[in-house]
Amino acid sequence: MTAATPARGAAVDAVRACLERWPAVATAPLDARQEELRRRYLAHLEVPGALAKAGPPDHLTASALVLDPSGSSTLLVLHRRGGFWVQPGGHLEASDASTRDAALRELVEETGVPATLGDVSEVPADLDHHELPPAFGRCRSHLDVAHLVVLDPTSALAVSDESDDVAWWPLDALPDGAGGGPAVVPDLPARLRRAAAALAG
Repeated sequence: MTAATPARGAAVDAVRACLERWPAVATAPLDARQEELRRRYLAHLEVPGALAKAGPPDHLTASALVLDPSGSSTLLVLHRRGGFWVQPGGHLEASDASTRDAALRELVEETGVPATLGDVSEVPADLDHHELPPAFGRCRSHLDVAHLVVLDPTSALAVSDESDDVAWWPLDALPDGAGGGPAVVPDLPARLRRAAAALAG
């Protein structure tokens, strides 16, 4: 299914509506950086093929910032290609009607947790535009839309083919690469703190 199909057009409309609605329902006013990114994402949606992997080199993605009910731990995957710990997420597929749908699908695929759409926040918890290393090919950067997901940390986990591990980590003791092990991606601690603040309300 191409970006020109009605289904893709509907998904673009859904993402646009979600981003436009976000400031009005956010638990706190968006800071200047988040508002700047929100406007940049809305502009990106006007580009032909905005949601397609074969579209522009800046790809809009969806992810799940997963916290336990206390907001003190998060669920991360050890990305096989990148060699870093990161939140579950990825590109929107043709079957995804929104970033919320995509975040749920990626979460279930990458961790095996029995999450449902009701576990995923309706609007974003955070936006992040980050550059990618050459290993990711023609995709030069991700315009990530992260949704908050609150889950029971005792849920069974399963490692996907795209990861080397999946695990819960305390927010105050995220993997930092000490001893030569893999570290969390640099932008993620701040994103998780914003999500935890949103959860606390």
